[in-house]
Amino acid sequence: MSVTHTSRHAPNMLDAQQVNDLRRVYEHATNVLQEDPSTLRTLPYVVQVRDAERKLLADLPEEGKGIEPTTSHLLNEITPGLNASSLSANYYGFVTGGVTPAARIADGLVTLYDQNPQVHLPDQTVASTIDDRALRLLMQLLGFQPETWCGVSTTGATASNVHGLLLGREYVISQAVRRHFCGRESLVDVGAHGLLGACRAAGLESIDVYTTMPHSSLLKAASIAGIGRCNVHDLASCKENLLFDLKDLAYTLEAKQRTSAAIIVISCGEVNTGMFGTDGYENVLALRNLCDRYGAWLHVDGAFGIFARLLEGLTEFEVILRGVEGLELADSIAGDGHKLLNVPYDCGFIFYRHLHLALKVFKNANAAYLNPGEMLSQLTPSPLNMGIENSRRFRGLPIYATLMAYGRKGYQEMLLRQVRFARAVAVHIHDHDAFELLPSSEQVDSEEVVKKIFIIVLFRAKDRGLNATLTSRINRTSKMYVSGTLWDSEPASRIAVANWQVEIERNIRVVQEVLESVVEQWSAECNAN
Repeated sequence: MSVTHTSRHAPNMLDAQQVNDLRRVYEHATNVLQEDPSTLRTLPYVVQVRDAERKLLADLPEEGKGIEPTTSHLLNEITPGLNASSLSANYYGFVTGGVTPAARIADGLVTLYDQNPQVHLPDQTVASTIDDRALRLLMQLLGFQPETWCGVSTTGATASNVHGLLLGREYVISQAVRRHFCGRESLVDVGAHGLLGACRAAGLESIDVYTTMPHSSLLKAASIAGIGRCNVHDLASCKENLLFDLKDLAYTLEAKQRTSAAIIVISCGEVNTGMFGTDGYENVLALRNLCDRYGAWLHVDGAFGIFARLLEGLTEFEVILRGVEGLELADSIAGDGHKLLNVPYDCGFIFYRHLHLALKVFKNANAAYLNPGEMLSQLTPSPLNMGIENSRRFRGLPIYATLMAYGRKGYQEMLLRQVRFARAVAVHIHDHDAFELLPSSEQVDSEEVVKKIFIIVLFRAKDRGLNATLTSRINRTSKMYVSGTLWDSEPASRIAVANWQVEIERNIRVVQEVLESVVEQWSAECNAN
């Protein structure tokens, strides 16, 4: 009889050494979290990154090295090479939120209990019910009625946009099929018959997405959904204004209605400027009416902009609020959790108003062991048939915990600090002789200019030589971090404020000091040459 020997380095029951290693990790985490977020280096030194890379395993070890050496490797050799993107109050790259204390605590429990909420097992775990409740609380936070919306959590806004386009694709083809068969119902759908078969039955040559200044994730989503990046069309009235050219849109929908189906996407917070693709309820209503007339789907890409709805009732944000009015008229809304909600990666959400469409697109066919047949009779529908994934992390718990801990007023207060800080930065840049606030404006009064600022400040140096290296010079200080981008084919820098730890007076001093030091260093270099 053969005997299988267990390696001394294979996982085993919790022992004293593992308890000690867990304590080391928790002590490390506690020390990091107790550091002043305003003085924490945003980036490691490059030498630390290279050193961490050199110390990575080159090959899989035949015998495991054991948990104690592995813990030491992670704490002593890997963590020095990581940035402080969510830990630092001065990290303004991309649109990167932090993690609230309540969300961090909940995320630890997520790892400990390791639930899969995608399969709803109401008598075995409360996980799916918590996920559903968290989404409903989030709907309430953002001003959407849970009675008329449903949805699922996702990995982020990109996946949420994929969900939105998949649902939109199903809907617009079904509408085209009905037109093709003179209003009669048809059993043809994309979920069952595939994109080519359904388009053929509907007499369609393409599905077109009409939007204004789309984020790259929307083009990626169009590619994944089989719509195609080339079929995403920018119909902005001008570059300084994200509003749709409604006459152009109506003309295009009319001209192509026989051979093309349409999805209209509202850009709710453009990534470079933070500007909005609509300007009030009437503007959204006009888009809704066009969708109803031509059988189109109305989707909102609201990764971070959707959170502006928290500012409702505050007159100082009147311009911003017009950009999020009327979004309840949409068919689907994509959003990010790891931005302004300040929960850990990865977390996004998709809200939609047509559950029956989701069941067509996402249902698990021929999987009796997953018990999908009873889902419509349950109080909480199974997420298994409402989104892409069959298994995933328990993302809803950090959402639930942070909304419970801080509530609507707590999140409004966070956003107020973030927006007011962004506007303070914009005023400083607007009034500074060395910098130009973008997009360029004819307004000379900074108070008028900043009324359009949400959480993103786009700017460049007036000196083209300095501007060419502005972003890298700012980031090399490691006191703050900004993203580089292009605007009007010229380099530009952008500050995106999304971390809950932002304090206006403290953070503005850091921004002012860093920008002054960059200008002074550039002047010294020019004088030396």
